[in-house]
Amino acid sequence: MKFLWTGIWLAYLSAPVSDLLHGGHSDGVRALGWIGLVAFVAWYFALIFRAGRGETNGMVLGSLAVLAAQSSILALSLGREWLVLFVYVSVASGAALPLRMARLTVPAVSALLTAVALAVPGGEAYLASLLLPALLGGFSMTGVRELLRTAKELREARATVAQLAANEERLRLARDLHDLLGHSLSLITLKSELAGRMLPDHPDKAAQQVADIEQVSRQALVDVREAVTGYRRPRLGAELAGARAALTAAGVTAELPTADPDLTDVPEDSESALAWALREAVTNVVRHSGAQRCTVDLVRRQTLDGPMLELTVDDDGTGDANGSGEGAGTGLTGLTERLEKVGGTLEAGPSRHGFRLAARAPATPSGTDVGSGA
Repeated sequence: MKFLWTGIWLAYLSAPVSDLLHGGHSDGVRALGWIGLVAFVAWYFALIFRAGRGETNGMVLGSLAVLAAQSSILALSLGREWLVLFVYVSVASGAALPLRMARLTVPAVSALLTAVALAVPGGEAYLASLLLPALLGGFSMTGVRELLRTAKELREARATVAQLAANEERLRLARDLHDLLGHSLSLITLKSELAGRMLPDHPDKAAQQVADIEQVSRQALVDVREAVTGYRRPRLGAELAGARAALTAAGVTAELPTADPDLTDVPEDSESALAWALREAVTNVVRHSGAQRCTVDLVRRQTLDGPMLELTVDDDGTGDANGSGEGAGTGLTGLTERLEKVGGTLEAGPSRHGFRLAARAPATPSGTDVGSGA
């Protein structure tokens, strides 16, 4: 993108090239002119593409001073056609310097262009056609620089949001397991110590303690299984709330159902499969798509296979909302398998405005049988 916005100004080189080819200069002057032009263009591109890679503003200003000196010497030596080089100095100034400094250097380059043009024979005729491009080119490149910086920060922010969401989920699981097992394990430890002390003199009481340990252990096992099952079976209502929070935190405008979904008669497996689909889709929108807007819709539809609950996630991203790489492909493959197990389907691919994911699952228990047999 930077090459496109900086390379477009190469069209202005036609004037000095034409002067070298048809300007009637001697061979020696022509050779020196070519050397000066090549050196100028090389220095220009070196400044543009090295900017932002550890160079200080002082180093950039020094490079701009070299470009300005080259432009002045070439224009004063070879003629008014070389005044166009100041446009490149202005563009490089806007592309390589932060906005607070470019606001000063771009007008300064334009002022130097004016001074040299007045000193070059016939330069006044070229000044009117070069002064405006120099100003607009320099300030437009400041906008491009800010756009690239903002896009980079946005990508980093979205990656941070996704990482924070994963960390928060791990912390939530750790807190719940701690609360769940802390009491049970403490009780087991206490009763084990009591049983050990009672065993020599009161074996009957020790046996009772061991029985209590077995009961507490079984109940703890049941509680852990219920907790793990709860995490592995996300609910649509909770996932919709989580999707809104994740999209908003990532700076994506979220359009989701405002009311709680009507899940009357919807099988638990269907709800779970759609909740997983929503979680995967929103994660991909936040991490991969570069979207500004995301719409989530949940409707019941009557199909040939029976009543279906359809979840759609549409975004306007320019990237691949499916993600890139093997991991993201595995995610959609897993969703497809989940939905197929409950008699549903998954469709995911580019749409007219971005990327669209549509997941369908049976809306009634009888629909599961129909979908499974289809």
